[in-house]
Amino acid sequence: MWIRPMLAMIAVTLCSTVFAADGKLEALEEQAFKQAAALVDPCLVRIETVGGLEQVGEVLLGTGPTSGVIVSEDGYIISSSFNFVSKPASILVTLSDGRRFPAKQVANDKLRLLTLLKVDATGLTPAKAASRDEIKVGQWAIALGRTFDLTSPSISVGIVSAVKRIWGKAIQTDAKTSPVNYGGALVDIDGRVLGVIAPLSPAGNGETAGVEWYDGGIGFAIPLEDIYASLDKLKSGTDLLPGLLGITFAGGQSTNVPAIVDRVRYNSPAQLAGLKTNDQIIEADGEKVTRMAQLKHVMGRKYDGDTVTLKIKRGDETLTVEPRLIGELIPYEIPYLGILPKRGSTNEAGVGVRFVFPGSPAEKGGLVRGDQILKVNAIDTLEPRGMSDLVGRLRPGEAIKVTCLREGKPVVLEITLGSMPDTVVAELSGEVVAKPAAEEAKEPTEKPAEAKPPEAKPAEAQKKGRFTDELAGHDHSYWAFVPESYDPAVAYGLMVWVHPQGDTMEATMIKQWSAICERRGIIIVGPKADQVNRWTPGEAKFIEGLITHIREKYTIDAQRIFVHSHGSGTQMACLVTTKQREVVRGLVLAGAPFLGPVADHEPDFRQQFHFVCGEEDKAFNPVKKSVEALRKLKFPTSLTPVKGLGAKYPAESEIDEIGRWADCLDRI
Repeated sequence: MWIRPMLAMIAVTLCSTVFAADGKLEALEEQAFKQAAALVDPCLVRIETVGGLEQVGEVLLGTGPTSGVIVSEDGYIISSSFNFVSKPASILVTLSDGRRFPAKQVANDKLRLLTLLKVDATGLTPAKAASRDEIKVGQWAIALGRTFDLTSPSISVGIVSAVKRIWGKAIQTDAKTSPVNYGGALVDIDGRVLGVIAPLSPAGNGETAGVEWYDGGIGFAIPLEDIYASLDKLKSGTDLLPGLLGITFAGGQSTNVPAIVDRVRYNSPAQLAGLKTNDQIIEADGEKVTRMAQLKHVMGRKYDGDTVTLKIKRGDETLTVEPRLIGELIPYEIPYLGILPKRGSTNEAGVGVRFVFPGSPAEKGGLVRGDQILKVNAIDTLEPRGMSDLVGRLRPGEAIKVTCLREGKPVVLEITLGSMPDTVVAELSGEVVAKPAAEEAKEPTEKPAEAKPPEAKPAEAQKKGRFTDELAGHDHSYWAFVPESYDPAVAYGLMVWVHPQGDTMEATMIKQWSAICERRGIIIVGPKADQVNRWTPGEAKFIEGLITHIREKYTIDAQRIFVHSHGSGTQMACLVTTKQREVVRGLVLAGAPFLGPVADHEPDFRQQFHFVCGEEDKAFNPVKKSVEALRKLKFPTSLTPVKGLGAKYPAESEIDEIGRWADCLDRI
């Protein structure tokens, strides 16, 4: 195998010596690139889509042609899934000889983000794959696509800049890649196909992940040899899913920490294999694991049904397990005790009970308002968020032992956890804005949600009432409403209002919400689109920056940050909620369904949803379908239908209900 690269090296050296002076080397290189493209030309196709969505998430979708690679002589074609994210009504494929066929989608590889198509044709020329093991950093890489010119493919020349990228799945190149050659071929100088070009990202696995890098010197291709290895499964019409283990890690999203297990999902491969919290994975499929990144490189290549051999350290023991991965986990469901905790630390031990929900497991088990919960299953409860995390690791139906202090005496209660209700509580006693510690004797304490008192904010940052401002670095303005009673020693909820197209609704929101904000301790911030008549995908980053800005200026309860929108502002509201799962705890939509893909419900990103919609609104049926879909994924989701209401923002009674819903975002 060493003879070919050695001859190529000698040829390049001789050419450099003989032809450098008169420019013939460049001519020979150009000829070599054209010959490589000509060899691959018969297996490249043009793909056109008709109909479908114009925008998905932050990405505006084009309507121009894209590319594909023939992988079987009987009409099978592989392409990037990005080319079909718009869910087109029809797909047309044009071969290199000009013949045109309708195509159908056969199956999707959701691990490598590829789609297999089929046309009714035979005698086609499948691509010849380069050996994955022979692909070396620094070798020529030619990106080919077939778009507007059918006579010859488009060509962009670069090198292989890295291998085994995107957690082991992809080849990296600096040849230009973009939507016009996504699904096309990355080839070597001999005309062998290294891989199929696709947008990818190490930080995400959505259908549009990595698109933002196009034409930026960072492109990716899935090795064709790997595609051929799984082609028969795709031909059968079976979607290939990423293999899931069912654990989260103590380091969260960090990849530079040891792989120490935090949570083990119910009935997951990890649980069935016996993995437990605090186990440390030290080896995967024979590869040493000292950091999370190394484990992700192994797991990043695994499909549903594959097995992985893990060596784990548990205390002084070293164990080996072989879980069989699955493609879909049982959705995480938040267990429900049925209390609102007193917000923040007090001089009393444990977690104070601010409110007990009627009919809840807590009420049935004997908890009452004013109890101080000291332990759950013999584990000390020091503050609300810690208790929420502790209960959140259990499942509905599990029995717990709660030790609380009542009138100075310890009480032990047996309580069976339930499921989060799909309704908003009708009455909420103790509805007072949180008070600082100095006023504890006058009112029940409702201080910040953090374990420690919040750090005082600078006096000049404490604007109150209604005001407008601009966010530095974004050239965007926003309006805000801060209750006149705002106290930096108290943690407030934050409502991010995403206005509908053409109307900021600022006056309406102030009129209908100011009293509720004063009573429930909520700050409103209303980002304004650069052009009020429409939001653009990139403005999601402005809203993200604005949330950060408000949290820096004001004392905000991390458990009560939610997004609210009405009508045509919904798509941006859904995008922000999905992209900011680690920050946004809830979403309220008035007169609109959820738009866009919904991420799986995960224990580290717990979110709640509330919908308000008029029964006369044409959006009512789609809203009901959204509610059904979210409940199926076990998200706590409530719906308020309003009789006689059309496509208008709801009235006072429904707004008051949203306020109660927001006041319960920190329920346990």
